[in-house]
Amino acid sequence: MKILVACVGNIFLGDDGFGVEVARALSRRQLPENVYVKDFGIRGFDLAYALVDPWEAVIIVDALPRGEAAGTLYVVEPGPASGDAAINPHGMDPVRVLNLAASMGTISARVLVVGCEPLDFGDEFEGRMGLSAPVHAAVEEACDMIVKLTNSSQLQTVER
Repeated sequence: MKILVACVGNIFLGDDGFGVEVARALSRRQLPENVYVKDFGIRGFDLAYALVDPWEAVIIVDALPRGEAAGTLYVVEPGPASGDAAINPHGMDPVRVLNLAASMGTISARVLVVGCEPLDFGDEFEGRMGLSAPVHAAVEEACDMIVKLTNSSQLQTVER
């Protein structure tokens, strides 16, 4: 089972850099040969092209505001991509990337998002380098969650 762990985020916008930090932490771990970790940063177009490659599963790692306490981790399976690709290279959240990829071809992989509730994205004009304390504290737990998900039996049992 070929699995892509696609980590996304902007390191200049505080907690939006969550995915990038997870990619860095995963690079220090021994992962199975079938698991490929890639730091896509803010390159949504590159991720869209990768999504139409023949993966069995793709785990997107990103900051994911859902209204819970900062540092809360989620595993979400997005609904089917519509192929409605409103292209905005500066606002490529996972749903837009999935829609862009669907407009380019078939996404054959099961797609999951491992998200972390952000505290903030820094100042409106200046941004901020580095994660807030609660999001930083969630990085290793997110890595553990991803390692468990890459076990094929775990990947099959995540609620849809």
